[in-house]
Parts: sequence; structure tokens; C-alpha cells
Amino acid sequence: MPSRTSRTGSLRACVSALVFISLMSVTACSGGGTPPAASPPSDAQSPSAPSTPTPTATPSPSAVYKPADATGKAQNVPVPVLPEAAKAETKEGLEAFARYWYSTLSYAYETGDMKPLELVSSPTCASCERVKEVVQGWHSEGRWLAGGKMVVEGVQTNFVETGPAEYQVLIQVYQDSLSYYRGDKTLDEKTERGPAAGDIMIASYGDGAWRAVTVEHLAKSR
Repeated sequence: MPSRTSRTGSLRACVSALVFISLMSVTACSGGGTPPAASPPSDAQSPSAPSTPTPTATPSPSAVYKPADATGKAQNVPVPVLPEAAKAETKEGLEAFARYWYSTLSYAYETGDMKPLELVSSPTCASCERVKEVVQGWHSEGRWLAGGKMVVEGVQTNFVETGPAEYQVLIQVYQDSLSYYRGDKTLDEKTERGPAAGDIMIASYGDGAWRAVTVEHLAKSR
């Protein structure tokens, strides 16, 4: 049985390979508050005066987002919300969708939760499956990732079909520095932010929604 050290090392290697080859480099809850006590009537003898003013609820503050750091995992991470613009089969809709897809990738790295990404990715997306393997591996047995946000600098498509309801979109994107923490809270490795590079996404449109078919890095690794 492989040791934890070899396992984490291989996982880290997978992440690095995935970042450079396929994708780049790689709630709030609100409790109802207690309504304030009702004020006494101003004139108890007046039949026209209400007995009490209408009480108003004072909601408690939403749970505070805490990014992952050396002390532990991220908490209360906001789930990305698909913008209305990203639902249209238009040039603008595809570009908005591409930006949204990368926000779900960031969310996956930060939380280990792949559901938002999987909902907007085709089951045949091989690069998405590689992301799932390494991200979930680094969010198991007490491990976690800190940082690694995907920052999209630009998106462009000529919106010409490359297949039935399939289109290409180019994305200029980089990943913030990413730290890998072991279950014993020691830092395994930290990768620094790399320069922005080009990705190409093939996206399909069907049943009123976009899905990423594949996402690959344009440049070959050396």
C-alpha cells in the first residue's frame, strides 16, 4: 500500500500536469433574527389606536466567507451563480458561459465540490474528469488546497459552429498561487502564480443550456 507521502506527491504531480497541459498552470445561511419586543400602546383608551406596532424581524448577518489558509479549509464559500446572459445561444452568451465555467473551476479547487462544474460540463469532458480526480484527492483524508483562483482576463469567440450546436471559445486566464496542505496541517508545496495563457473550450448548446465538451491549454508543455 503506498505511503501518504508518495500518494500526496503523485496527487501534486497530477495537479501540476493538469494545470500546464489541460487547464492552465490548474452559503450563506441566514438565521432569522428575534423580532424586537412590541412597544406599549400610546393611548390605551383610544379605540382607533392599534394595540401594538407591527413588529419587524431583524435578520442575523450572513455567514462570513473565510478563504482557506494555513490554519484550515475554506468556509462558507459562495456558490457561483450562472448569469442570465450565459443562458442564451449567442456570442455574448457563450462568452459569459466561459467566464462562469472558470468560476466553477475555482470553486472546485477551493471546496473540493465538483457539482457546479459537473452541471455545466459534458459527461464526455476528459479534462473535467482529470480535474475531479486531483481536486477530490486533495480534499480527502484531511488535505486541502488554499488559493488557486482562476482569473479570466479575456474571452473571445467568432461564434461559428464547428459541429452541430458546438462552438469554440478562446480564454486568456491565469491561476493564483496554490498551496497544498496535508492532513497534519503541514505545507506540502506551493506553486506560484504563472503568466496568463490561452485555453480553448469547445462548448455545446442544448436544452437551453451551454456545456463544456472539452477545455485544453493551447500551448504544448515543454
